[in-house]
Amino acid sequence: MRRRIYGIETEFGLTFYPTGKTYLPMEKVIGYLFEDVIPSGWPSNAFLGNGARFYQDTGCHPEYATPECASVYAAVTHDKAGERLLASRLVPAQKKLADEGYTGTLYAYKNNTDSMGNTYGCHENYLVDRKLDFWRLAEQMIPFFVTRQLFCGAGKVYREGGQARFAIAQRAGHIHEASSSSTTSSRSIINTRDEPHADAERFRRLHIIVGDSNMSEFAAYLKVGITGVLLAALEEGVVFPNMVLADPVDALNRVATDLRLNAPLKRMGGGELTALEIQRRYLEVAERHFKGLRAGTIRRLLTDWRTVLETLESNPALLADRVDWIAKREVLKGFMRKNECDLDDPRVAMLDLQYHDVNRERGIYYLLERQGRMRRITDDRAIAHAMEHAPQDTRARIRGQFIRFAKGTGRPYSVDWTYLKLSGYFEETILCTDPFVSRDRRVEELVTTAKGDQYTI
Repeated sequence: MRRRIYGIETEFGLTFYPTGKTYLPMEKVIGYLFEDVIPSGWPSNAFLGNGARFYQDTGCHPEYATPECASVYAAVTHDKAGERLLASRLVPAQKKLADEGYTGTLYAYKNNTDSMGNTYGCHENYLVDRKLDFWRLAEQMIPFFVTRQLFCGAGKVYREGGQARFAIAQRAGHIHEASSSSTTSSRSIINTRDEPHADAERFRRLHIIVGDSNMSEFAAYLKVGITGVLLAALEEGVVFPNMVLADPVDALNRVATDLRLNAPLKRMGGGELTALEIQRRYLEVAERHFKGLRAGTIRRLLTDWRTVLETLESNPALLADRVDWIAKREVLKGFMRKNECDLDDPRVAMLDLQYHDVNRERGIYYLLERQGRMRRITDDRAIAHAMEHAPQDTRARIRGQFIRFAKGTGRPYSVDWTYLKLSGYFEETILCTDPFVSRDRRVEELVTTAKGDQYTI
């Protein structure tokens, strides 16, 4: 399997529940969230010492983009690191607000919709070979993205016709096209904007904006990992059987609201398949292509994928330790049985939201995790390390090293995905167009010189 760069961008929901009726603009809350993380006087948009980007997105959402990761496990770990970083900022931000007279509680949620019907995304990024025809890739992969919500949907209580219902996924209802260049006005399954943040002659970035944010580490691992496996197969010449859907957006919504998991999806040219049937066809092709692999990440992913699909077909409730929408539904069902209520009860809607609370002391997902009821892919020690340190096998290492040097010496600097620029006595722009390169002589010389006190600021 070719090496690949993975990245996850997560937009978080943010809300402040005041004590009393004090109105508080979210802009002020955002400012306090970024304090001590981003230098004073800087815009709320900066790269961190672990190579990640933490910034304010449109609509006053805090957003965390992981550094470049060369493995699925690193991507899951650094995604969780972003969640923990945001959670760590809530208490000091809340205290600073209280010092100004804004008393109340600050919450951050790793979900994708709010009570007003707005949505915020979880975007996945995969570096792919420029030689692979992009439109062929899109045609081959869209049925997979439409149906993979079976195992990576986050679950949601919603209202239809005045009645509360439960859906498998949150983002599906906000997707309007199969592909487009917009991430807001005409959200699509695949975003076509060609921004590789790398050597454009060699690479293209596949930008997927249809997925839900996952609290479950296992769901995130399967979502990102299986996508990577299928991309590897495509790059190696595999052709998947014709599963092109007549209306991908309609099919996306059918799958999202089909709790029986058997809704027929119309194919282009005639015939129908269920979401499970489509997933099994992808799995079978991937298993044949990689049949020679007896160990390693691909083999584990294929085994886990098969197990999940078979369990979805036989007894989905057994996946409550791995799949977010099933874990959430089991929690809600237990609450409704105990309290003799139904989905219309406002307490159920609150539980739905609390599943995504990033505060590990009060979030329902983290309650399940503490009880040993969620299967993990990473661990707390690795996540804590990722909050401070970049992956050591991608260019994120160079970026993190450079940022720590610049901050440590008080030098003004600017950073983007592909360049580093040091200002002051002299200016030098260091281009980093290969995301697989994890060392740069110029940055190492800067750091070495600073450590030896041979350079005067």
